[in-house]
Amino acid sequence: MAEIVPYAIWAVVVVTLLSMVAIALFGLRSLAQGKVNPLTAGLTLTPIVLFGVLGLVLGDWAHAAILAALISFGLTSAVLLLSGLKGLFGA
Repeated sequence: MAEIVPYAIWAVVVVTLLSMVAIALFGLRSLAQGKVNPLTAGLTLTPIVLFGVLGLVLGDWAHAAILAALISFGLTSAVLLLSGLKGLFGA
């Protein structure tokens, strides 16, 4: 059973990469057809850019991934809070 584990890990990595390529291609197609706001598409790339910058600065990609996820969660929470407050006060 243990000899299957490396193949399973590689299968997951390959499927994940293929999914990411498909998402990028369909996103670019939607952007080209005008179905998506360019600002929305740009904001979607924020965690990826954050991960890249942190990875290059820190040199430890695992640590950079964890920090990028935590910062992204924090930013998302802050935006949701501000959006809720805006709706609450009718601004």
